[in-house]
Amino acid sequence: MYSLWQICYTGSVNFLFRLSKPLLFSMDPERAHYLALDSLRLAFRFGMSGCARVGNPVQFCGIEFPNMIGLAAGFDKNADYIDALGSLGFGHVEVGTVTPRPQPGNDRPRLFRLPAHGAIINRMGFNNKGVDYLVTNMSKSKFTGVRGINIGKNFDTALEDAHKDYLTCFQKVYDYADYIVVNVSSPNTEGLRSLQGASELTQILEPLLNDREQKTRAGSLRKPL
Repeated sequence: MYSLWQICYTGSVNFLFRLSKPLLFSMDPERAHYLALDSLRLAFRFGMSGCARVGNPVQFCGIEFPNMIGLAAGFDKNADYIDALGSLGFGHVEVGTVTPRPQPGNDRPRLFRLPAHGAIINRMGFNNKGVDYLVTNMSKSKFTGVRGINIGKNFDTALEDAHKDYLTCFQKVYDYADYIVVNVSSPNTEGLRSLQGASELTQILEPLLNDREQKTRAGSLRKPL
């Protein structure tokens, strides 16, 4: 059974979507994406966003997630909007992918709508403002839910040196994440998927696991990787 408030809230959201869709779809998809995020952040600051988090907790990797619906990485690459997004009731919010140094990503246009399928093609290419910028945002965040951080390598880092980029990011984000994701699956960074091979992945993961072990011995929480 739904309460009257839930019915009214759902109806108002649907109304706002129908109202704003023509404007958003008249824009470049990437510009529309950031306009929507900026609007959400503004609404959050004025107490006009947010809803109760659905309670259906699940345990995974030693973390209790309030529910099974989370926001994946890629939506908020720099943790600019984590507080506003966290107010929407997600079981977790994952930010990133972040790289050691800022990088612009692929040339525009790089986001394409498929209206007939209700889908988007993403060819962004790990555009982000760098791990130091993200960490600053995470340190200021008041979001108390489960926080994930997704890490990657810079596009101009040689594949044989990729492990250094992942370690740099891992060490900097560790204290601000409940779990950390190693991204070796994006098709938009040349050669990245070749890091999925057993030997290549071992070269990346071993330093991270060793660093985590040192942190754990020093008293830090053991974060899932």
